[in-house]
Amino acid sequence: MFAFSALVAGSFALGVLAANLLAPAALNAVRFLIAAVVIGSLGFATGAFRKADLTAPWRYLVLGGLFSTYFVLMFEGLKTAPAVSAAAVFTLTPIMSALFGWLLLKQITTRWMALALLIGALGALWVIFRADIAALLAFEVGQGEIIYFWGCVAHAIYTPMVARLNRGENPIAFTFGMLVAGTLILGTLGAPSILATNWGELPRIVWITILYTALAASAATFVLLQYATLRLPSAKVMAYTYLTPSWVILWQIALVGELPAPLILVGVAATAGALLMLLRS
Repeated sequence: MFAFSALVAGSFALGVLAANLLAPAALNAVRFLIAAVVIGSLGFATGAFRKADLTAPWRYLVLGGLFSTYFVLMFEGLKTAPAVSAAAVFTLTPIMSALFGWLLLKQITTRWMALALLIGALGALWVIFRADIAALLAFEVGQGEIIYFWGCVAHAIYTPMVARLNRGENPIAFTFGMLVAGTLILGTLGAPSILATNWGELPRIVWITILYTALAASAATFVLLQYATLRLPSAKVMAYTYLTPSWVILWQIALVGELPAPLILVGVAATAGALLMLLRS
């Protein structure tokens, strides 16, 4: 999950640069397809697939639908939301995962975990409102952050649903089924934008973003997430997302030399502290 948080952060930093250059559904349909080919090839090469993996294929449609929703709303939100703010919204996912983990799996969140989640959520809100107390009190949230928040709700449901729907499948096989389902969903719903796109004239940053999100932020992170959700409580799995704003800051320094306002770092520090609390528990 530590590797997961670092890889996911790259999709925020790159996504901000590409979000306004290609329709989110078209971008994600292609990245899901590429990721499916990569994971499928890995599965066939390692013998990860079994006939039993095809049992109840509706499970893959559910998971593919949830993750498709998450990624489309993420790129839609990144059209106007700054990368660090979007990453802060993402850190609200653990507290929602804890709720859905209880509803779907009856997983219990201890008082210590609840306190850590609260501290992390407060730190995230501090970043989302750009360290502006007046904006926080007025609850002035950007449109991009609101759109992405609903995507994070889908992600929070996805985490416990993996544990609920998995029937002993290998993480690679389970990920492949979800990616194929996601590709079919996005390819169908995004067909108009896919056909209307002049793929040969897209800026290089779009292709860099597609390839990065397909290989690093999809194929790799999906397997990491599947592996972790079968071994850790949902809230603890998603707790590692508290590192994402910190990683995004490092990504943005590397890509465009952009530093956040010093006061925003207070919220980033709070989210990192929440992670340390959860690891101690």
